[in-house]
Amino acid sequence: MVHSLTLEDEIVVTLRRIIRGVDLHSRQLVQESGLTWPQLAVLRAASRLGTCSLSALAKAVHLGQATLSGVIQRLERAGFVERSPHETDRRIVNIRVTAAGQQRLETAPSLLHERFKTELVRLKEWERHQMLASLLRIAAMMDVETIDASPLLGAGPVDPGEAEMEA
Repeated sequence: MVHSLTLEDEIVVTLRRIIRGVDLHSRQLVQESGLTWPQLAVLRAASRLGTCSLSALAKAVHLGQATLSGVIQRLERAGFVERSPHETDRRIVNIRVTAAGQQRLETAPSLLHERFKTELVRLKEWERHQMLASLLRIAAMMDVETIDASPLLGAGPVDPGEAEMEA
């Protein structure tokens, strides 16, 4: 006898597929760019913002200060960003993307899965807003809308040599 899934079960299966797809794409990012999703997101935001404070960068990428600090340390060790004290307030640390960081960004893949990105662009603006609203509703229903996104979107080391660049 064949039993079909309940609607609740279908939702769970679909969410698990999405999570698995994001994880696989995150691992692909590491393989192609040597950067995790959080590292690449921070590097892109820092490039877009120009020289900026850690707090401005944290807001731009929706990461907590502690997570961002670890990501910045790894990017700095790789030579992709530089820290410098603020001109007038020594308590503030500014971040700037280096030439090597800019070069890495030029060759880095999209943060979105390519097919998803292509399909998303094809949607009408109202459809994209509807999709975002639905995703925000799901996050709220799961009580996860304020969770730091980096642990969910960062890939684990694909091989032991990549653990050094891990977010």
